[in-house]
Amino acid sequence: MSCKAAIYTANQGAQALQIGSVLSLGSIIRRFGCGVNLNGNGIVIDREGYYDVDASITATAAAAGTVTVTLLRDGVAVPGAVASATAAAAGTVALPITALVRQACGCSGGSTLTLVLGGTAATINNVALKVIKL
Repeated sequence: MSCKAAIYTANQGAQALQIGSVLSLGSIIRRFGCGVNLNGNGIVIDREGYYDVDASITATAAAAGTVTVTLLRDGVAVPGAVASATAAAAGTVALPITALVRQACGCSGGSTLTLVLGGTAATINNVALKVIKL
């Protein structure tokens, strides 16, 4: 039996991060249904099916360069789920990510989705993440 579910998290606090750091997703703003939940800095999906993932990130570069954020599933990059933008030193960029993730089975513990900073060090000013089980 399928269960529709959704979660929306947000973090508007400044996060000064180094390359390879996991972004803090903040707290749950809205959540319903079963199959998605916030666990630390990751979203756990544990029901079989497809999940629509949308992230909106705003970052200020520590130095001139390309700021990148990648969506990972259990530590592995989701193909095509990466956003990057070139920023001047102290320049602010928007980094949107959209992806469709498949959970093949109701495996024990499920899978964890995280967002990781790449490219150049930056201060993350805003993270909004929405995951909807289709």
